[in-house]
Amino acid sequence: MKVLVTGGAGYIGSTATSILLDRGYGVTVLDDCSTGHAESVDARATFINGSILDAATVRKALAGVEAVLHFTAKSLVGESVTKPEIYWNTNVNGSRILLEEMRTLGVKRLVFSSTAATYGEPKEIPITENSQTKPTNPYGASKLAVDYMITSEAVAHGLAAISLRYFNVAGAHKSARGWLTEKHDPETHLIPNILRASAEKPLKIFGTDWPTADGTCIRDYIHVVDLIDAHIAALDAAQPGTHEIINLGSGGGYSVKEVIAAAQSSVGHAIPADIAPRRAGDPAVLIADISKAKSILKWEPTRDIQAMVSDTWESFH
Repeated sequence: MKVLVTGGAGYIGSTATSILLDRGYGVTVLDDCSTGHAESVDARATFINGSILDAATVRKALAGVEAVLHFTAKSLVGESVTKPEIYWNTNVNGSRILLEEMRTLGVKRLVFSSTAATYGEPKEIPITENSQTKPTNPYGASKLAVDYMITSEAVAHGLAAISLRYFNVAGAHKSARGWLTEKHDPETHLIPNILRASAEKPLKIFGTDWPTADGTCIRDYIHVVDLIDAHIAALDAAQPGTHEIINLGSGGGYSVKEVIAAAQSSVGHAIPADIAPRRAGDPAVLIADISKAKSILKWEPTRDIQAMVSDTWESFH
């Protein structure tokens, strides 16, 4: 099977490209490298450096393709609040163009990289696929809008589609060309920031008085390789005329102190950290129910927080 990976120069997309190629898939990558890195694209893939907002470029990228893994997106929550127009254009309009070109060319299989931000501040934990969707920022809202579009496309035109919703991706993948790891600027993710903490710039822990076992917030993490395994499983599981929403995660979550402990084990010394006040709007616990992924995709994570931190640490060196 030949697969188009949109956003294939990014952290997650480049990992998907490498793993797909290793497993015998043909791969075309479409990425404008506005946030991705051309050097991260596996040389075995066909690479089209262009925008998902250009229909002719998307049409070219879809040539000979049987399925799409759609990772292209703007994904910074804070930026989505100050520059929402970018998120509606890239995430929503870009996905609309992709769906239209897929329909025109008869490409009938799609796996969409959605987000648990579509749920907003959930009233129930763990979060199920039936939980209320009430995004609290334009990023989450734009991803939810794409999910609605995909549902309509599946019903009206027979698209076989699965959206995968998840929180925090971590870890790294050691490919034949070297480590594929996070290269975000700015870096907003906890694990890279823990590993880069220093006496001059200590990690900030936002509250140690939360109603959890160790007083710090609990969040869901998934290793990037486990994540791609789920995407590949979804390629096979998608059914014509159906759009499934499926959560991914660790199945239990990890506290900030547990992540720090894993990091300290990897680096061999204490992580400098300061206690800061709670941030407004932070829930104590955010984890996903992954029973549907286990049932439909026959998938569950195999790599724990120690593996995520250790791989990231090794990839930095």
